[in-house]
Amino acid sequence: MIDDVATDSGNSSPSSPSSKEKQPRRTRRTRMTGAERREQLLDIGRTLFAAKGFEGTSVEEIAAKAGVSKPVVYEHFGGKEGLYAVVVDREMRALLDGVTGALTAGHPRELLEQAAFALLDYIETYTDGFRILVRDSPVAQSTGTFASLISDIATQVEDILGQEFKTRGFDQKLAPLYAQALVGMVALTGQWWLDVRKPKKAEVAAHLVNLAWHGLDGLEPKPRLIGHRKS
Repeated sequence: MIDDVATDSGNSSPSSPSSKEKQPRRTRRTRMTGAERREQLLDIGRTLFAAKGFEGTSVEEIAAKAGVSKPVVYEHFGGKEGLYAVVVDREMRALLDGVTGALTAGHPRELLEQAAFALLDYIETYTDGFRILVRDSPVAQSTGTFASLISDIATQVEDILGQEFKTRGFDQKLAPLYAQALVGMVALTGQWWLDVRKPKKAEVAAHLVNLAWHGLDGLEPKPRLIGHRKS
């Protein structure tokens, strides 16, 4: 599929050899391939969804910014829902791949640092994408939620904690619970940092790891409740 877009050719010609008046500039239509149009619509949709959310963005606005008619959007994605689903899927894969790829060091504390940095790097570099992921919308719930993404990242961290628990003689079956808690802490802090951007990223990562690591360092094999409630 190929779309046409009008562009200025930069050429003009007189209506007759003797004409000395400046003639109107003529335009030439250049072609945008179907793949190029699709990427253009994804970029525009990503920007609008980040700024206005799913409900606040219309197919009309997406089409207008792309310089095409509404049917072109429907032809590529089947509608706004389809476009949104592809945007969310791309962002989720980018974040998960970034975190997974960052876990390369051998020492558990450094692995926690790398995981924290990977999430903060994504927030800093792909701010629009992160805003989309943390929004709550019906479409997001059908194609993947931020909670499910955090769960996927926590799965990567489970192995780190599982080895630490084994070394310390703790119950390895509890590693998933602690992984969810740690990754959730980093993710929620990232949401807060998204807007304030203070302190600097490295300092945020250091404080996150400080709490996580020293919290793990002081873990009780069998924690007790000290309040009156026991169930």
